[in-house]
Amino acid sequence: DRQRVDKWLWPARMFKTRALAAAAVTGGKVHLNNARVKPAHHVHIDDTIIIQRGITEMTVVVTALSTRRGPAPEAAK
Repeated sequence: DRQRVDKWLWPARMFKTRALAAAAVTGGKVHLNNARVKPAHHVHIDDTIIIQRGITEMTVVVTALSTRRGPAPEAAK
C-alpha cells in the first residue's frame, strides 16, 4: 500500500492542514528516506520521514497509513 507524503503528514498530525504539509515538503523541510521529495511522492510502511521545523528535527517511522484525521491518541500510534 502507498499514500502521498502530504496526505500522510496531515492525518498523522504533523501539520495542521494538508496545504501546510505540502508547502513544507515543497520547501525542503521534509525528507523521505534521507531524500528530498515532492508532495506527490508515495510513502510506504517502514519508510523514515525527517521533518525540520526551525531548529527542531523530528524523525518518524511510518507504521501505518491513514486516510482520515482521527483523534490525537490514534495519530500517535
